[in-house]
Amino acid sequence: MATADLASDTEELDPFDAFNRAMGAGIVEDPYPDFARSRAQGPIHGGSGFTLDGASADETLPEELPGLFTAYSFEAVQQVLRDNETFSSSGYSMVMGPVMGRSILEMDEPEHHAYRALLQQAFTRKAMERWEAEVVKPVVDRLIDRFAADGRAELVRSLHFPFPMTVIAALLGLPDSQLDDFHRLGVELIAVSVDPERARVASAKLGELFLEQIERRRQQPADDMITLLCQAEHDGQRLTDDEILAFLRLLLPAGAETTYRSSSNLMCGLLTHPDQLDALRRDRSLLPQAIEEGLRWECPLLMIVRIAVRDAEVCGVRIPAGSVVMTNLGSANRDESRWEHPERFDIFREQKAHLAFAAGPHTCLGMHLARMETAVVVNALLDRLPNLRADPDHEPPRITGLTFRSPSALHVVWDT
Repeated sequence: MATADLASDTEELDPFDAFNRAMGAGIVEDPYPDFARSRAQGPIHGGSGFTLDGASADETLPEELPGLFTAYSFEAVQQVLRDNETFSSSGYSMVMGPVMGRSILEMDEPEHHAYRALLQQAFTRKAMERWEAEVVKPVVDRLIDRFAADGRAELVRSLHFPFPMTVIAALLGLPDSQLDDFHRLGVELIAVSVDPERARVASAKLGELFLEQIERRRQQPADDMITLLCQAEHDGQRLTDDEILAFLRLLLPAGAETTYRSSSNLMCGLLTHPDQLDALRRDRSLLPQAIEEGLRWECPLLMIVRIAVRDAEVCGVRIPAGSVVMTNLGSANRDESRWEHPERFDIFREQKAHLAFAAGPHTCLGMHLARMETAVVVNALLDRLPNLRADPDHEPPRITGLTFRSPSALHVVWDT
């Protein structure tokens, strides 16, 4: 298949900007005071707590659903996410199914467990160590090479946004000639809620690309993730082509979109707290706790949706069967009953488990990959850009957005 065949139509559109604007980028700067007021009203209660451009999620509910609840406290969110038997993930099939296929995102037990057992064979510790040395570090270094001699750069577009997608392309064994189209199609697929038709076209074209690669790996195995997925076996079960395709499509939002945002959010926290950046520069053993604090302080995705399949009770609140339950991860991660001064970015705070990677059976399958990628990119920046700091000629970076959150730009300078 020629690379040109994979390209989307040529009309002028930046899907990255379109998606970010639709998710509240540059519009919603700090939703956390509203979340705190909602937590004060109760750990879980009716309504979405998410509004943008005058429309709330409550107004878009199908008429047959009896109601909408949002869990705000750490306890309530954790209870909902851990109770996979009561709170189903199947609702994702309505929005994501048409462009992803039937993926792990929408599966409940026992199907979910069997499918996850096959997929996690591609995320072993041994594989992670090899990917770090052979894929992630070289990708990050190549991107930094492009601006290392300049003394200043904008890191979101030049590094944080492209590196996770480039890593995934490398893990899948895609040729470099298809990388630009893969990037664009990936963003168009992620933006399904913004432009469903464009997302469906992108999904079809990605399907063609991936199916060609799957067929090739079944004939000629290679040292990459597609081959691992083709060969994975658990209790005599193997993945079908359609199941592999669904997972590969899901890798784009789950593996690239969130990692670019979480790594950007951490750098924003460090750049706006130069004392903590200096401490990390001097002592890299602080990096693991800095990564966890960045995830807690500004998780990249604020909301996960579940549907109650039976009458339930969460933190003393009755939830009727059929209700949509939105779990507000951002609110849960700033619950003042769990963290002191939760609004502060503080890499030295006592470490407690957060919910940035969700919880329960659907805990993020790629969380160790995301942590490793973030560690690689932060170490590379501090190693290669001496005295890295926020650019004083630009406004300080700020994180915006409602459902997805990240800075639109990270302007930095360093000594050359």
